[in-house]
Amino acid sequence: MKFGGCFWIHLGDKFVLIRYFAVRDQGGEYLGVLEVTQNIAPIQNITGDKRLVSE
Repeated sequence: MKFGGCFWIHLGDKFVLIRYFAVRDQGGEYLGVLEVTQNIAPIQNITGDKRLVSE
């Protein structure tokens, strides 16, 4: 049983991650799909650590 998938593409100055998640009921019956799209270009520039208690 596949739960989802993902791919990434360049769109202009954005680097876009597109993820798909299967949506199922409590019995495992397939209901549909959830698509999540995110520009991950800023994430690629992250350095150091940020913890939950960081300001």
